[in-house]
Amino acid sequence: MDDDNKVIAEARESFGKGAARKIRAAGKIPAVVYGHGTEPQHVTLPAHQVGLLIRKANAVLDLQIGGKSQLALVKDVQKDPVHQIIEHLDLIVVKKGEKVQVEVPVHLEGEPVAGTIADLDSHTLSLEVEATHIPENVVVSVEGLEEGTQIHAKDVELPKGATLVTDGDALVVNVHTPQKVDLGEEPAEAAEGEAAEGEAAEEAPAESAE
Repeated sequence: MDDDNKVIAEARESFGKGAARKIRAAGKIPAVVYGHGTEPQHVTLPAHQVGLLIRKANAVLDLQIGGKSQLALVKDVQKDPVHQIIEHLDLIVVKKGEKVQVEVPVHLEGEPVAGTIADLDSHTLSLEVEATHIPENVVVSVEGLEEGTQIHAKDVELPKGATLVTDGDALVVNVHTPQKVDLGEEPAEAAEGEAAEGEAAEEAPAESAE
């Protein structure tokens, strides 16, 4: 485990919105650590350090709690919707060698055949991986792919040691030609239709007069 992931966690004794505000004002983040049949641990973590670490999806922190080391996977990050300040973290206890299920971002590389675009239908894939070897992303190459090419989850090359949890038939990438819409023709067609309806309306009274 990288030493950069070592985070000093302090036990939290005070609770409630007021206490949480004071914790954040002191440059810390309130958090709860769950898992492995133990009682949830309420802690505070250094805001700046943790803010940098959790930029990476599925970050695993090496929490230093009371002098003991405890690995924990970041499962939920609650942020203030306006200021984007981290308000609270949920972490799950993990152990080296243990398998966990995580959502891993899909990253496209390369360019499909000229004139086509590659749509990413699944932005993440659910994988089972070792808790201490969670990949940052899954790379899918679309280089030179032609129109009509579809890549499903089962076609994606997974990182070593990873097992696919997502349905294998789930569509990940769809290569197609963008539809050309000529907005100039539609009003003309509508006008012709209206004119035809008008002519029919004019003919009807003439027939009834006879």
